[in-house]
Amino acid sequence: MFLGEDLLGWLLLALGAAMAVGNAMALIRPPAGLEDGDLERPPIWRSVLYIVLGTAAALWALATLVD
Repeated sequence: MFLGEDLLGWLLLALGAAMAVGNAMALIRPPAGLEDGDLERPPIWRSVLYIVLGTAAALWALATLVD
């Protein structure tokens, strides 16, 4: 198989971790350069939901890869 048998697990780990870390960083330090139509801060509930979902996906993928 191309790139190994655990490719789906590695992709899920990468995407889940990126989703969690990216939204956490957006809450901690919002982007400095704002253009027309941009929000000053990201919506808090949506960001928290994405952090929780990304963390759950990353932990699930990590548990799958360790097994």
